[in-house]
Amino acid sequence: MDEELFKKGLEKRKATLGKEYVEKNLEKADDFTLPFQKAMTEWCWGFGWGDEVIDMKTRSMMNLAMIGALGKMHEWEIHCRGAITNGVQKDEIRAIIHVIGIYCGVPQALECFRVAKKVLEEKNL
Repeated sequence: MDEELFKKGLEKRKATLGKEYVEKNLEKADDFTLPFQKAMTEWCWGFGWGDEVIDMKTRSMMNLAMIGALGKMHEWEIHCRGAITNGVQKDEIRAIIHVIGIYCGVPQALECFRVAKKVLEEKNL
């Protein structure tokens, strides 16, 4: 494991998803899941999100589109919260969902709208 990349990833992960959420996931990890948590933090967040070529807001928008296309709604909800933290606005989330609907189908867009409404209501947006 690259300790510096892990530290950078942990910083990016906490900045986007929230310190409490990330620390809770790491604390819940056991000998079965901890290696994946560490690798994901290093690779996804340290290597991927740590690359400063794409700003955090744009990266969040890309994630919403890709995760929405995959239909991974639990992750979409987490990243929807993170996207708002990274400056993505309500109208931008709507536009992303429109693209998901065009390329992935109306049922998937409806799922994204359902989850986005929940997140937006939680945040009073």
